[in-house]
Amino acid sequence: MLISDSMSQLWLTYIGLSLIVLVSGYLGLAFLPRLLRLPITLLVAGMLWMPTRFHLPLIEEGEFYTGLAPAIVVSTVALLDKNGSVLLSAGLLVVAGALLGLALGILGVWRGKRNVSKQDAGEGVAEKPAGRMHNNNDRRRGRDRNQKSQPRQRQEPKIG
Repeated sequence: MLISDSMSQLWLTYIGLSLIVLVSGYLGLAFLPRLLRLPITLLVAGMLWMPTRFHLPLIEEGEFYTGLAPAIVVSTVALLDKNGSVLLSAGLLVVAGALLGLALGILGVWRGKRNVSKQDAGEGVAEKPAGRMHNNNDRRRGRDRNQKSQPRQRQEPKIG
């Protein structure tokens, strides 16, 4: 059993699946402006990726297994086991991860808006040469930018 015996492979699988969830969630929120999409996606990422310690009792008397797991998984297991103390600590870490992700999302949007406003003002943007033509199709046809395009006759392909 390749995955069941290796915690690192289990973590890599979890990270891969959570990335799929985050990308599909970001694309699913396409109806929202980017101002809201990024913070919401990073809020969910913070909830998914916040780690916490856990320990589980083993079959043998008095022995425990201790390790790291995503806080949202530990809190879900604690909720199903009706273990209030573990649910409280893992739940607080889930909330902390969500707030951290939200803060990073808001910071990313704020920095992105600041960079866009600098570009609009012309700061930090290299100016393009004025004599250069920007429309490559007009240049290929030998037409100047200021000339109006002439309607062309439809040409049928010649076979044979």
